[in-house]
Order: sequence, then structure tokens, then C-alpha cells
Amino acid sequence: MARYTGPVCRLCRREGRKLYLKGQRCTSPKCAVEKRPYPPGQLGEHGRRRRRRTDYAVQLRTKQAIRTFYGLLEGQFRRYVSQAERMPGVPGDNLLALLETRLDSVVSRAGLVASRAQARQLIGQRHFEVNGRVVTVASYRVRPGEVVAVREKSRNLPPIVEAVEVAARVAPRWLEVDYERRTAKVVNLPAREDVDVPGDEQVVVEFYSR
Repeated sequence: MARYTGPVCRLCRREGRKLYLKGQRCTSPKCAVEKRPYPPGQLGEHGRRRRRRTDYAVQLRTKQAIRTFYGLLEGQFRRYVSQAERMPGVPGDNLLALLETRLDSVVSRAGLVASRAQARQLIGQRHFEVNGRVVTVASYRVRPGEVVAVREKSRNLPPIVEAVEVAARVAPRWLEVDYERRTAKVVNLPAREDVDVPGDEQVVVEFYSR
């Protein structure tokens, strides 16, 4: 499947905000958004003047920021939006719940890995299990009551050990994390106030409803 393989810091600079695609580097002085807070291809304040964005452009950039934040392709993201619209409740809230309960998102939010990209890589390499069964699909939807765990033989894997050591140890309210056992239990679906995303999810729904 096609996937962006270029420098991810360009993606953050393109959106003009941190998308936390490189783990700890994003919170360090090395963050490209802080060092060069202007879009790629421009030379700082001497670059071309940016025009006032239209409503369509604002919606597009919001959609792109959130899609990139979760590391999804356009087709995947569109399907999540379509599914969210068919579910009862507020489509924007439904969309975030679907995205946050992906296996790679749960592992990342729990602090068991440094980033979603790393989560997808380690999941594909059979280092994680759900309710005792190995799952290699990053898009697997983790439901309330299910427990995600690092496989016993993988608990001392350097990327996982490093991630746990720097984790804030303050997991979202909808997750119950045991850092010693390397486990994360989904207690309930995430509420809107529990999710921090780079944009308004309702704008995304409106974008696809045009």
C-alpha cells in the first residue's frame, strides 16, 4: 500500500503546527516547527506573502492535519468519516472515537511506543497482543474491556523500554495503563475532552459533506 516515506517534519511545517510524528523529537528544541516556523519551500519571513485562506482551504488543511496526525491514507480516512456519519450521535465525536480506538492509536496514547509510526511497525512485527492473541493489523479496533499488551518476549525491546522510560505516566482517562506489565486496557470510549487533535473534527465532517 502506498504511504508517504519522505521527511515527516515537512508535513508538520506544511500545516504550521506540531503533529507529533517523531515522538520525543517533537517536544525537544530540535523540532522543525520551532526552528523553522514557516512552510517548506519558503525562506522564513522573506518568503512569499501568504494569501488569506478561503473557507474551503481552511477545511482542507484541517482535514489534512488530522489525517496526517493519525497516519492514514485518504481512502482510509474517508471511510472512517463515512462510518462516523452512519453511527448514532455527533459525527465528529464518533470520528475521534473510531480513530482513537485503532490499535496503533491505543498503543501510542498509552505511551508504550514513541509514535504512531513506530506503533504500526512494531504491531506488524508481532510485538503486541489483544486479550492474549497476537494482532498484526494496526487498524484493529480495540473495544472497551479489551487489554492491549506487549508480548512477554518483547517487553525489553529497546524502543519499548525507551518509550516507557520517558512516558509521562499520565494516561488518558479512557485508558488504564500498567507500565510495569506493559499493558493498556480500554476502559471506555474516549470523550471529546479526552482527545487532543490538531484541528476541529467537525470541520472534517463538513468538508466531506460538501
